[in-house]
Amino acid sequence: MTETTLALHPDPGKQPTRIDQQKYQTVRDAILAILSDLGEATFTELADELKRRIGATFDGSTTWYCTTVKLDLEARGLIERIPGSSPQILRLSP
Repeated sequence: MTETTLALHPDPGKQPTRIDQQKYQTVRDAILAILSDLGEATFTELADELKRRIGATFDGSTTWYCTTVKLDLEARGLIERIPGSSPQILRLSP
């Protein structure tokens, strides 16, 4: 049986999503590396760069996993949306 992890949501009213632990870790590490490299990125830039970096070897929708893991990283305080940005711009939390 595949090990899973709970991906949290920054909105406390939303339920966490159970996802494959290995895929979570792969996407988490890539998102943190991308934001470390770029400083900040729109969600579209983040999703495109994630697909470029891991898409050839990743089994699943990189966009779905990007969304799910991004929300989890926000909920855990590791990344943040820049207030007032439209479209949303993300960066590592200080």
